[in-house]
Amino acid sequence: MRTQDGQLFFTPPNQADAYKELRDIHGEIHDIAGEYWNWPSVATLTRPSLARILNLNFLYDEMLPVAGSICEFGVHYGSSLATLLNLRAIKEPYNYSRHIFGFDTFSGFAGVDEKDGGMVKSGDFHIDDGYEKLLERLLLAQESLSPNNHLKKFSLIKGDASVTSKQWLEDNPHSIISMAIFDMDVYKPTKDVLEAIKPRLSKGSIVVFDELNCPHFPGETQALFEVFDMNTIEVKRSPFLPYTSYFRL
Repeated sequence: MRTQDGQLFFTPPNQADAYKELRDIHGEIHDIAGEYWNWPSVATLTRPSLARILNLNFLYDEMLPVAGSICEFGVHYGSSLATLLNLRAIKEPYNYSRHIFGFDTFSGFAGVDEKDGGMVKSGDFHIDDGYEKLLERLLLAQESLSPNNHLKKFSLIKGDASVTSKQWLEDNPHSIISMAIFDMDVYKPTKDVLEAIKPRLSKGSIVVFDELNCPHFPGETQALFEVFDMNTIEVKRSPFLPYTSYFRL
């Protein structure tokens, strides 16, 4: 396991060359394929990235019959958000009530606690200043390829989710949550948001954690312990990712 700017890399050193080669080939394919770049570039998609897509597809199917919006807490580069937008367009193209909300500081971890262990620090997982503007453009372009593209069905909410989630609840008194995805990794915002949104979860809603039972990010699991009675929920593991877990209310 390696770290870079607080991001964990589980890639063995002997695979690093293969990743570099695929990145170089990706650029070459983009140049060769021209305006048809999109599908050919999928050839460079790696097994871990494909597993993430399959995981989101699995979770979406689990959630599909439940009414409400999707909230992802911890967006980072927006790969999961973009995938969720496209899954919605495929699986329920005319359900424009399925709004997707993405919450992130876009400046890395905020409020790191001693319960997070010694591996993480404030500011880890930071990205370039203003990235949320690029992500907004990306998601608008993705949504423009979907039915009902005259309706904007996603929102990016910048800031510490401990604060912005409470404001979101005030601004959206009508909203219920069909699926909440927690990928903030650390204790305080995870606990704060869990407590805040709990009344908006209905029977059947799905709560997802990206780093549950993970020794590198113990704070996420600790937050769950303190908000939900573990003896009353059945926590299931994703069949595609080692630390992704979820439960249904």
